[in-house]
Amino acid sequence: VKMLKGDHLSRAIGRIAGQGGKTKHAIENATRTRIVVADSKVHILGAFANIKVAKDTICSLILGAPPGKVYNQMRHVANRLQQRM
Repeated sequence: VKMLKGDHLSRAIGRIAGQGGKTKHAIENATRTRIVVADSKVHILGAFANIKVAKDTICSLILGAPPGKVYNQMRHVANRLQQRM
């Protein structure tokens, strides 16, 4: 885990939260998790498999993947998880 500083940290938090919190809520609803962005840390609450999907999604966003592509990939994985249960 690499600690981000300055502008990099604010950019990453902005990409996770999205405009008006839309991105964060979309990830929470699709993966059935709860995401808390506190200071420089991101906490994810939920079932183990769902946390893994949310974590992968957040990592992709931070690394600069286009949000639309990340959303589609997340929805496909979340749908597969729901079908298994």
